[in-house]
Amino acid sequence: MKIKCPIASKIGKLTTISLLDMELVALMKRTDTKFVVNKSQLLPILERITCDYKVLEIDGNSIMSYSSLYFDTTNHKFYHDHHNGKSNRTKIRIRKYIDSELCFLEIKQKNGRGETNKSRIPIGDFETNLSKPSHDFITKTTLQSHELTPTLWNNFERITLVNLKDKERVTIDFNLFYTMNGHEKSYENLVVIEVKQERFNRNSPIVRTLKMLKHYPYSFSKYCIGMISLYSDLKYNVFKNKLIKINKITT
Repeated sequence: MKIKCPIASKIGKLTTISLLDMELVALMKRTDTKFVVNKSQLLPILERITCDYKVLEIDGNSIMSYSSLYFDTTNHKFYHDHHNGKSNRTKIRIRKYIDSELCFLEIKQKNGRGETNKSRIPIGDFETNLSKPSHDFITKTTLQSHELTPTLWNNFERITLVNLKDKERVTIDFNLFYTMNGHEKSYENLVVIEVKQERFNRNSPIVRTLKMLKHYPYSFSKYCIGMISLYSDLKYNVFKNKLIKINKITT
């Protein structure tokens, strides 16, 4: 379900940027800073930054639909690495950008300096059984060989903003929906705002706006929250407070 007015109306007033021009701020190596808010709090945030950002538009649409399929080992190594606080960790997914009809195999690697390196290759569509080229890309990128299996489907909608002056992108994700093996969970009122920069800049218009509205950086993983929402046998004590906060935000 797409966000309706007045938020669609508000972002409709922003200058637009094309997918091709977005490549200039791809930021495949970057620092990510996340914030979580209730959907009802999104409009006051957008109202304060409309003069500072462009919005990605494809075929007249600025609210995009995304679908992701995450992969992990049979013992959920990638999930447990995150849960156990490993500074060097990996996430592997296939992501389909529904509106642009593009699909990529994507690898996100976090290093000990808090930087995120993102690598990806285009593929035709989702692969529940990874092809040899996909396996080869994963092995070459991660320098490891894993027996991977699909673990989580995730769908959401996104608004993407680009700073008019600085090299910065902002993604605003909402209507999160998870499913796997007949189980499902939705977080319709949760909004995840992610500020992507070469290095964290507190003077960013959206960072300053969020601080003024008393929203502060908050570590959040869509993958990990989805996993503990659907898998009852996973250890999640480290994430328990996050789940409590998310449930509080969304009610």
